Amino acid sequence: MPATTTLFRAARPIFQSGAAFRQATFRNAARGGRRFQSTTGSAAGEGAAAQQQSWFQRMWASPVGLKTVHFWAPVMKWALVLAGVSDFARPAEKLSLTQNGALTATGIIWTRWCFVITPQNYLLAAVNFFLGVVGVTQCTRILMWRASQKNKTAAEQAEDKAKELVGAAEGKLKEGVDKVKKAVN
Repeated sequence: MPATTTLFRAARPIFQSGAAFRQATFRNAARGGRRFQSTTGSAAGEGAAAQQQSWFQRMWASPVGLKTVHFWAPVMKWALVLAGVSDFARPAEKLSLTQNGALTATGIIWTRWCFVITPQNYLLAAVNFFLGVVGVTQCTRILMWRASQKNKTAAEQAEDKAKELVGAAEGKLKEGVDKVKKAVN
């Protein structure tokens, strides 16, 4: 790998061009120039126009609005969450740990990425968060059931061993009683 100083030297032009842009921008602002103002109109005029639009018009024109996949994909994904919630009524032995683990991982990973992508999609983040919560709940139910089965098996094994010991003790007791009867007779 190249030395750190070589990497910084190679990146220097990138940082210098950004610095030149910032300096020119602040120089214009100091002279009374305007920074980052659009030519379409003032912000107050745009705000008034946005307030006059109906909710439906705003949702239709939004980058995550009704006519985009950014809206309909999360709406359809709620079916997975509802299916997971309906599985709460099923016994834990009939649930798949692999399937619920996949739902958990999907929910956790994609919740994070919903805040990284552009446009940020809060509806998709919400559905993925709840998908992760349902998955964690189901995985917990499955693991608790499996642990109870292991404990139950261990208890049954201990009970069987105790019965064997009692049976062996009863056999020895009968032998002893028989010996005593023979000795008495």
